Amino acid sequence: MEGLQRMLDSIEYMESNLDQELNIEAIASAACMSKFHFQRMFSMLTGYTVSEYIRNRRITVAAQELVNSRAKVIDVAMKYGYESPEAFAKAFRKIHGISPSDAKKSSQSLKAYPRLSFQIQLKGDVEMDYKILEKEAFTIVGKSIRTSTIGGENNRKIAAFWVESNRNGFSRELAKHCGPLGLIGVCMDFDKQQENLTYLIGAEKNIERVPSDWEERVIPAATWAVFPVHGAMPDAMPRVWNRIFSEWFPGTGYEHAGGPEMEVYTSDADPSSEDYYSEIWIPVK
Repeated sequence: MEGLQRMLDSIEYMESNLDQELNIEAIASAACMSKFHFQRMFSMLTGYTVSEYIRNRRITVAAQELVNSRAKVIDVAMKYGYESPEAFAKAFRKIHGISPSDAKKSSQSLKAYPRLSFQIQLKGDVEMDYKILEKEAFTIVGKSIRTSTIGGENNRKIAAFWVESNRNGFSRELAKHCGPLGLIGVCMDFDKQQENLTYLIGAEKNIERVPSDWEERVIPAATWAVFPVHGAMPDAMPRVWNRIFSEWFPGTGYEHAGGPEMEVYTSDADPSSEDYYSEIWIPVK
């Protein structure tokens, strides 16, 4: 589990530099990972983006410092990277529900976001099947939404997007034009902080005239790690995603290559069936 140990090293680096400028390049370097792979792995393991974790931890230690010292609010705000006392007070109130001044002058209940810690376990009780394959670039067509990963918004919005696509007939129409992969859910266009992404419900393009309200996107050539998913949707898919980032990546020499990720639905069986089959495709290097 060397990969998880490296994640612990990155957390130690962040914790030691909460009162300094932190950039994702240095944090990822502490984990000996690429920026993209580190951010995706951190988010999948913790449920937080890196910047979200840093913000929460800074507000936590800032509150402790205000309550337990004679430091001025403006000095604490500057120390933890806020451009003004007003910006600090806004962030502080959002987390703690009171102003920094109120926290300092009276005994108030404050929230704390504790330092993260990973419990490294060698599971090995359940095998994890996968295959590595090469695929040339291909074009997909479909519809997309933009969503945030903060607070699990992406999970809620993506599930609702599928429900709406099934209800309004879009997924059925798309299925008529599917290529060999069937229906595909694609996570792509991650921003630099990994807080926002585009999710597209689509299929390989095999029609000349694409409906005007559909879009076309190119999935670049890549080496893919393909993981089978057995079980009813939507619960089966998140379980495999979690195992990929908590077990497979740390236990192998592979890293995320930084391209789009795909959920592939090749079966036309009932997705709510316990024997439903689907796949997760992740570009690796």
